[in-house]
Amino acid sequence: MEPTSTALDAAFWITSGAILLLLVLSGFFSGSETALTAASRGKLRTQADKGSRGAAMALQITEDNERLIGSVLLGNNLVNILATSLATALFTRAFGESGVAIATLVMTCLVLIFAEVLPKTYAIINSEKAAAFVAPVIRVVVMVFAPVVSAVRLLVRGVLRVFGVKVDPDSHILAVREEIVGALQLGHSEGVVEKEDRDRILGALDLGDRAVEEIMLHRSGIEMIDADAAPSEILQQCLDSPHTRLPVFREEPENIIGVVHAKDLLRAMYKLVSSGDAKALGRFKITDVAMPPYFVPETTTLDDQMRQFLRMRTHFALVVDEYGSLQGLITLEDILEEIVGEITDEFDPDAEHPIKRGEDGQYVVDGAMTIRDLNRATDWNLPDDEANTIAGLVIHEAQMIPVIGQVFSFHGFRFEVMAREGNRITGLKIRPL
Repeated sequence: MEPTSTALDAAFWITSGAILLLLVLSGFFSGSETALTAASRGKLRTQADKGSRGAAMALQITEDNERLIGSVLLGNNLVNILATSLATALFTRAFGESGVAIATLVMTCLVLIFAEVLPKTYAIINSEKAAAFVAPVIRVVVMVFAPVVSAVRLLVRGVLRVFGVKVDPDSHILAVREEIVGALQLGHSEGVVEKEDRDRILGALDLGDRAVEEIMLHRSGIEMIDADAAPSEILQQCLDSPHTRLPVFREEPENIIGVVHAKDLLRAMYKLVSSGDAKALGRFKITDVAMPPYFVPETTTLDDQMRQFLRMRTHFALVVDEYGSLQGLITLEDILEEIVGEITDEFDPDAEHPIKRGEDGQYVVDGAMTIRDLNRATDWNLPDDEANTIAGLVIHEAQMIPVIGQVFSFHGFRFEVMAREGNRITGLKIRPL
């Protein structure tokens, strides 16, 4: 009896130690999975740039999440199943047939607390730190289990293909841009990110998705200089204009022959006047100081156009359609305003906000205001797929040119036409329904 009891005691302690070790490994695998999937790749990149080898390894192994998750889950299931089998054998020897139920209860509690909740909670709180710590070991695990994981991956994809599900190994669940947008919106809703900061960052991110036709000054609002006008008229127009650069046309506004800068014009005229010849100013030709016009297609993205402005060291471009007809003009300031908001100075006439809130809670809006600017100012979500301006949205939805006083309801808002000039809607009153 005594040798058997001694052997039983030795087997009990050895098995108990093995179960404890397997629980530690299970907790390591569970925490590693959570840390590596929850860690911010941006923060890991920052740590890697500062010389952290663990962060660099974490970035490397998280590039293929499918292989990473497969390896970690394989290791976790192996140790969990082995620990449960040993515990069942141990408790069955000690308590007989009832040992199976006891082993199930005990192992469930131990695995839940010490191998799942505890390590995963720590990994979520310190995801980047934990990811950098476990990355070297997990990297070896991924290499060891690579053949098995590859076979499992092929099997899984084959089963999914049977059910019509296609798996793209290069696709990401969330694009970087969408992740940033989501983080900003969440931060703003929680009060961590200010509305102005959110709008600036989102405005910069949207430059690649928007075309110059969406923010350009329409040709009906462009101030131009007639090349055949008298020099004195040209000078007076230049002095009265709030703009530094003005397009020059000949015979008809569509025929743009150049762009004149106010400083170049004044410098050339001052030189003629200071020469002492009274008739010298009469011989002035604006084409001598006008720069060649710079035309851009209306479909050019704002991001590309800003890069072109910076590369060419110019701030002014004329927008044309596919037929070469003038549609409007765009400046570098227009693009910057999409990021930082309205930019005004002492020369801007009537530098008032195009949206005002009345005492009744309704918003009085300029019809030429873009839908995007209105959404940014009010946190609304009016669609801008079919029209760029508020007036364009109303005309598109009404399928007509409304008259003053007409009221429309769509997209959860009430629109009342307040002012109209010709075929243009110049004033609207809007309120949410």
